[in-house]
Amino acid sequence: MRVLFLAHAYPRFDGDPVGSFILRLAVSLRDQGIAVSTLAPSGPGLATDDVIEGIPTHRYRYAPRRLETIAYTGTMGQQVRGSWAGRASLMGLIASSFAAASRAVRRDRIDVIHAHWWFPGGLVAAVVRKTMGTPFVTTLHGSDIRLIEGTPAGEKLFRFVSRQSAATTAVSSWLAEGACRIDPASAPVVVPMPVISTLFRPPAEGERRRDRLLFVGKLTEQKGLHHLLRAMSMMCASATLDVVGAGRVDDAHLKRMASELGLADRVNWLPLLSQTDLADVYRRATVLVIPARDEGLGLTAVEALLSETPVVAFASGGIPDIILDGKTGLLVPVGDEALLAGALDRLLADPELQRRFGRDGRSYAVRTFGTEAVAERYARLYRGVLAGESPR
Repeated sequence: MRVLFLAHAYPRFDGDPVGSFILRLAVSLRDQGIAVSTLAPSGPGLATDDVIEGIPTHRYRYAPRRLETIAYTGTMGQQVRGSWAGRASLMGLIASSFAAASRAVRRDRIDVIHAHWWFPGGLVAAVVRKTMGTPFVTTLHGSDIRLIEGTPAGEKLFRFVSRQSAATTAVSSWLAEGACRIDPASAPVVVPMPVISTLFRPPAEGERRRDRLLFVGKLTEQKGLHHLLRAMSMMCASATLDVVGAGRVDDAHLKRMASELGLADRVNWLPLLSQTDLADVYRRATVLVIPARDEGLGLTAVEALLSETPVVAFASGGIPDIILDGKTGLLVPVGDEALLAGALDRLLADPELQRRFGRDGRSYAVRTFGTEAVAERYARLYRGVLAGESPR
């Protein structure tokens, strides 16, 4: 079976964390007898054709070089809303993606298209289906639903894509519920993205540090680092914090906040790391903290559990699919910084609870998010699509 992935975020090189879960799915599907190729946008310094971990990737041009900035930066939404150049680049991306997908379907005799994010990939796949008849699967990852709820034009476009799709999946039950609010007929099947259980592994003896918090993510308001900084100022424990993802967006206000709260010497600001380097950071951390609101799934929580690193998070979005309160970590109400501080103090003061959460968390994560388990579910889904079976 030949499957074509459409994605606007995808690894640019070996070890790149951007869209790495999509590459992980593509690689794991090989053992299911499925050959995946990928289409993704161009970007600075990227080859038109590449092979990453054995997966052929074609990157299409979509604008003059100086305007090819809306992919891989994590600021597509802001650029498109904020300027006509951003909107023009998005239109170019959609048109170029359609042209590249149409060529790939004919040339490679693609059986199924898998669109990651309903927009723009799902929209492109829907038009390809209309013109060429190729069935497609759409996966909802989070931002694609979060950005359109309450927007009539966006919701109408989503309904068009979901009703053209042979199957829709969502990476969390929260996302599936959100999609059903917009279009009850979409009925997404909940299937997460895979995480490598061998890369994200438990620490060796003495590798884990004491009283070391970890935050991983783009430093936007939705990710909630400001909540964590204020919670740290309320904690009894004098913990340190590693922030992975600094510099991707303007984060000067967060560094200023840390200084004003008297935390400047307790916060380490780290850039976006490769998957291998990030795995090392998880093993050293005492606790991963996810103070985000409306996360589509929260793969950082899965990576932490696989590393036997317990998690404290806001009970929001797809996080409760991963963190079972009191079993694989602790959940607190969204935005409650005092309760977040209390949960962190409780966990830091109880090494046995840390170990129990770590052991139980890894076991749950391997069963639910391991590459083999997820690949088997997607392989069955593709075969059902080709057989004309509806997963709904």
